[in-house]
Amino acid sequence: MSDQVRRAFRFRFYPTDTQAAELLRTFGCVRKVYNLALAARTEAWYQRGERVTYNTTSVMLTRWKQSEELSFLADVSCVPLQQGLRHLQAAFLAFWDKRAKYPRFKSRKKSRASAEYTRNAFRYRDGQLTLAKMTEPLEIVWSRPLPEGAQPSTVTVTHDNAGRWFVSMLCEDPGVQPLPESAAAIGIDAGLHALLTFSTGEKVANKRHERRERIRLANAQRLVSRKQNRSKNQDKARRKVARIHARISDRRRNDLHELTTRLVRENQTLVIEDLTVRNMMKNRKLSRSISDASWRQFRTMLEYKAEWYGRTVVVVDRWLPSSKLCSDCGTSVDSMPLRVRLWTCRQCGVTHDRDVNAAKNILAAGLAVSACGAGVRPRRSTARGQSATKQESQSARVGVPSNSFGTKSTDHVARPRPVGGGLGSGAPSQGAQLLGHRVT
Repeated sequence: MSDQVRRAFRFRFYPTDTQAAELLRTFGCVRKVYNLALAARTEAWYQRGERVTYNTTSVMLTRWKQSEELSFLADVSCVPLQQGLRHLQAAFLAFWDKRAKYPRFKSRKKSRASAEYTRNAFRYRDGQLTLAKMTEPLEIVWSRPLPEGAQPSTVTVTHDNAGRWFVSMLCEDPGVQPLPESAAAIGIDAGLHALLTFSTGEKVANKRHERRERIRLANAQRLVSRKQNRSKNQDKARRKVARIHARISDRRRNDLHELTTRLVRENQTLVIEDLTVRNMMKNRKLSRSISDASWRQFRTMLEYKAEWYGRTVVVVDRWLPSSKLCSDCGTSVDSMPLRVRLWTCRQCGVTHDRDVNAAKNILAAGLAVSACGAGVRPRRSTARGQSATKQESQSARVGVPSNSFGTKSTDHVARPRPVGGGLGSGAPSQGAQLLGHRVT
């Protein structure tokens, strides 16, 4: 971890009519340049077999400004336009690394309206922020102070569908320091009945923010369908729908921030499950509830906060049958339908709560393989992108019933080569004992 963490501080602001017009014009030019560069790079590759780099598109931008048809690009600050080209280059890098799909063209209605300014395109003095091409500072609502002596390195201005304006300032925060080490470890099971269940037995209620606003949202959407297309009344109705969606996402994000901060402060090791939310969303009966739970956002917050404060996040393999294994003796059951919330182990007779038992098994699996150097982000193109279960050697799974992982899961886990010597020789770890593993 570096000495200082680069952290974005987001504030709402209220622009004047002149400032709003300038920003909207900048958003349009950024979108135009991005689309022109994407079209040029796509055409060059598919028609002539040439690869266009960022430097080439930067030269193209100069020619576009000098042309009569695109002369309006010179009316706005050049920095957001250059940043748009850099964002396109980053999108291509993600595509070449197979971390994302091919870049798509930006839409005026669907794409996020944003513009990024670097240090030479804004002035921040005495708590006032003035952007390039503007004579007056922005009227920012300072909901919290910036770190003492902090100077923003980049400023990003956004305008959402609800009509709100936000400015995000990236600063170095010296106040973020590693917390004192602790021996506490916790397993976290995500669900829909309870949003999160911990290995300690605690359950976090699922507030279902979207479901609570579903009737109001449906009524607002009906009003949109009754308005004349492309009319001002339709725009007003759409803005009302966007405000409801914004209220839902704000409440959800606030709850997740409070929860992840608490977990990182109280625990040294946090073990979670590698859930493929994208595939789970294909379930038509549960997709809406899964989207409302926002498991992906929870994991993202947990990972970067753990990195900030010197904690460890371990991600166990998605094929671990955490709900089917008895956390006391390691016995596996053949099936566990979602309707079963309590079950009794045939071997030891212990009655388990489905979610608490799963959280205990997740914690045990994370402790059992943490010595192998498992990464935080399994199956991804990152330096630490190795799955915890993939690190586990064959000997570490001796003693687990042959049908405990199921036919598909066994094939999936056995395919990759194990890295390292597994748990090694010596006494079995706490996680291996909890899972009923016998280390040979």
